[in-house]
This record gives sequence, C-alpha cells and structure tokens, in this order.
Amino acid sequence: MNITPVLLAGGSGTRLWPLSRKSYPKQFSQLMGYETLFQGSAKRLTSGGEIDFAAPLVLTNSDFRFIVTEQLSEVGIDPGAILIEPEGKNTAPAILAAAFYIAAQDPDAVMLVAPSDHVIPDTASFHQAIAEGVKSVQDGQLVTFGINPTQAETGYGYLELPSKPTSSKAVALSAFVEKPDLIRAEEMVAAGNYMWNAGIFLFSVKTIIDVFKTHAPQLCTPVLKAVEDAETDLGFIRLEPSAWSSVENISIDYAVMEKAPNLSVVPFFGEWSDLGGWDAVWRESNPDKSGVVTSAQATAIDCTNTLLRSEASGQEVVGIGLDNIMVITMPDAVLVADMNRAQDVKKAVEALKLKNATQAEAFPKDHRPWGWYESLSVGERFQVKRIHVHPGASLSLQSHFHRSEHWIVVEGTARVTVDDNIQLLTENQSIYIPLGAVRRMENPGKVPMVLIEVQTGTYVGEDDIVRYEDQYARQ
Repeated sequence: MNITPVLLAGGSGTRLWPLSRKSYPKQFSQLMGYETLFQGSAKRLTSGGEIDFAAPLVLTNSDFRFIVTEQLSEVGIDPGAILIEPEGKNTAPAILAAAFYIAAQDPDAVMLVAPSDHVIPDTASFHQAIAEGVKSVQDGQLVTFGINPTQAETGYGYLELPSKPTSSKAVALSAFVEKPDLIRAEEMVAAGNYMWNAGIFLFSVKTIIDVFKTHAPQLCTPVLKAVEDAETDLGFIRLEPSAWSSVENISIDYAVMEKAPNLSVVPFFGEWSDLGGWDAVWRESNPDKSGVVTSAQATAIDCTNTLLRSEASGQEVVGIGLDNIMVITMPDAVLVADMNRAQDVKKAVEALKLKNATQAEAFPKDHRPWGWYESLSVGERFQVKRIHVHPGASLSLQSHFHRSEHWIVVEGTARVTVDDNIQLLTENQSIYIPLGAVRRMENPGKVPMVLIEVQTGTYVGEDDIVRYEDQYARQ
C-alpha cells in the first residue's frame, strides 16, 4: 500500500528555549547528532521495506519554507507538495488541508500524519507498527499510535486501552485522556492499560474527510476553499489566506478524534521521545555513570544528573558541584534551571516577551533562502555580520537609505554588483559599498561563500532596504 507521509513542521518550540525559538524551532536544530529532528523524521518516512512511501507532503509556514527544502535536500529527499499555512491554526485544519490536497490527486490514498520533531531510533519497529495499522485502515479505522510509557509523565496526553497491551496488534481505543497531574499519571502508568499519545495518525483520506464532515463540518468549507484557491509560489503551495483566516483554531483530537467511533490504537514498544523539554534531551543523550551529559564545549567537575550544553562557538561552559541542573548557553542567552522545572522553561519565554527582549523569539542566526547571517557586534552607528551564502545562491538586488557597507570575503568567491560594476572577489579581498548604491552579492561557486559585512550609518535595521530584483519573490 502506498502511504503519503504528512510532516507537520510548524510550531514554536518554547520548552527548548534558548536553542529552540519561534523564528527557528527545535525540529530544524541538531539536537541529537548531525541530523536535525526534521531530517530524521523525513528519512524515517521515505523508505521502509514492505511499506511503499510516497514523497512526503510538508505543512509549514512561510518563514520556514526554504529551511524545509534546504534540509530535505541535504539528506537527499525530493519532497512532494509543501503547503504553506498563512497562519497557524493547530493540527485539525492542517491535517484536513493535507487530506483534501492528497484526495484531489488520489481519492484512495492513505496518509500518515507525524510531527517532525520526534525521535524514534528503531525505524524498523516503527515501520512494523505502521504495517499493523494499515490492516485497520483497510477496515475503515482511524489509527493512532500509543507509546509504551516509561515513567509517569505530565507533559503528554494518554490513550486508554481496554486492557494492558501485550503485542503490537491494533486494539479499539477506549478514551483520550488530557495531560494529567503527577498523581493521576502515576495511577495510569501503574494500571498498565494507558499509553502516551504520540500524535501520530494513519488513515485513508476518504475516511478522515468523512469524519470531518460528520463531526467538524464547520472546518470543511473554508479549508477546502483554501486548498482549491491556493497559489503556487516558487514551487510552494500557498493556501488561500482569506479562507484560511476564518478557520477555527483547534486540534485534531478535539475536532474529531474524541468524537469518532472508529478509532484503533497500535501499541508501540520501541524507544520514542518528542524531546518536549531539556530533561528529555538529557535522558536521550545517554548520561554517564554520574548522570552527566556534556556537549563538546562543556566541562563538568564533580557534577551529578546534570546537562551542560554550549551552542556558542568558542564559548566553554564549566559546571562545578552541580546536581540536577541544566545549563544551555547560546551566543545571546543562557538558561540555568533545575532539571525538575524543565516544563517551566516556556515561562522564561513569556517573561522575556514582557521585557520586549529579542531573545524571546528571535534566533541568533537569521536564516534566509540564500543562506544565513548572524550579528557579531552591534553599536549605536555600526553592525558587524557574518554572512553565509549557499552555492549558486544570490541575495536580492537592493539599496539602503541610511548605511554604507564594507564586505570582506573570508571563504569562497563572491560575485559583487555595485551599480553598473560587476566583479569577482576571492578570499581576503574586500569592497566598499557607498550609501545608496544598488548592490548585490552572489555565490557563483560550488562551495559556501562567507563574508564579513561591516555596516556604518545612522540606522542599521533590517527594514532599511529597497529590493529591485529577487529570485525568491520577496517584497
């Protein structure tokens, strides 16, 4: 059976701040190894022995669209459709939009919906669970996957089963259970017939659309219109914004799953984590005999049950005599917290928002379709940036009203346009861009191009820009 994976790649990831932020959430970060969580999720759903996966369909927002294509390209995956949500409306509208889109291509298709920020090390076992779920899908069931709980966890919803599962055979779902308090979680784990709700679903497009028509008809008309009136933009499919804006913000559990009678659960006994907090990252990182996890730029001295992680180049973090502490350092922010308060990290984001601190949501590296840049130093009348341009990529043809710039190439080769002059700059060469000059930088080579940009002027904000040409159709 051909299955279309649907990867949900939006979200803000506040519980893994300061590494995960609204402008660059956790699924795109290298939290576990060299691949990002998004890349790992996509690879897990692109091949699988007895399972024939179609190209993955991705749902994301406009800010992440080029990150999605870049990261899929890095792991050799050619995506199917990439649907751009004009605004976040939770999982129900997103999944329904995917179902309508897939049904238009193949009304008999089966779709597997999965968040893109989960860790499932045993791909073979997960594929076996999917194969078990397919049997129920063929009988018209909506299938969800239950995770065998390893502890009393208050950060997950639960699935109630008729009895304690002893195999991976699909069983009828008794009830959804909201995120519990600790006492209730301990009771459910002890009972044995409750599993974590992974938020992974398998169903035919026909069945899920029929379920929406029965239990959430108010979503069907605007979501279908948003899909039918969608526009293609540089290969991306932008859902029609006015219809989408009228869609209710609601999760698929609330919208239809808790009301539908044809629900089955496939128990999954393999390793799984949604990395929903730094305590989960610590657990999944194989702590040493003292319970300590350190990154390459971190040193622990006489510490126990501690996570020390430095994400700033050249910055060493050292912990002495710490117990049950997590420390995460970024170039612009540092988190120090008790491991038991991992679920409260989102409170830090809320507090920083009240202070209007940019660290609440903005990431130190600003990712763009052509590459990325980061600010190295900012003063009253200057800013110094490191700019990384992908091979073959180009910034827009643009000018500035309030600043001039100096560009110094430190890696690769740059093709530079300044008004009517075009020239190539190689490593250690530089050029001055006068105030108001129309300019563009391009990378004509096959390796990344990196330059240092020094801006000087009365204003160095990102909104001081006039674009004349842009291959990414930005305004």
